[in-house]
Parts: sequence; C-alpha cells; structure tokens
Amino acid sequence: MSRICELTGKGRMTGNNVSHANNRTKRVFLPNLQKVTLMSEALERSFRFRVSTAGLRSVEHNGGLDNWLLKTSDDKLSANALKVKRELKKAAATAEADAA
Repeated sequence: MSRICELTGKGRMTGNNVSHANNRTKRVFLPNLQKVTLMSEALERSFRFRVSTAGLRSVEHNGGLDNWLLKTSDDKLSANALKVKRELKKAAATAEADAA
C-alpha cells in the first residue's frame, strides 16, 4: 500500500537531516494519512479512503466529498476515487433526465 493520499495525490517528499555541524543526510517526509469514511450525499452511501489530514480539510472546505470529486482533475485521484466520481456523474445525469 503506497503512502499517497487518494483524493489529493499528495505523496512522500525527500529532504535532508541537517546536523549542528551542517552534515546532511537524506530523509523522507511522509504525509499524515488517515483512514476515513466519507459520506456522499448524492449517492447516499459512505466510502472509505486513505486521505491526508490536509486533504481532509480541503474536502470539508469545498463542501463535502461530492463537490471535491467533481472539481478535482482525474490525474490526482486514485482508482477508487475515480470509480466514485464516475458513479456521481452517472447519478447526476439520471437526476437531470428525471427532472426534464
């Protein structure tokens, strides 16, 4: 299981540990990933994702999972999130057809 946020695409970063003597050694910065269950209002279902805490705040800021998935480009999303996004678009299309 890779350490990448399923909604934002945020992954590991590399940098240096710098000692007092200014010696530099490589190190890895990992995102703070949490397993969360997010509710889709349009689909009336909950979905489980592995999301960074910064990504979770971004989802809440944008008005929930549905709005976030529709606004985010496909290249940042995981395969699981893309599947949910396709279901959302299909549900929106059928809702428009029923309204017309």
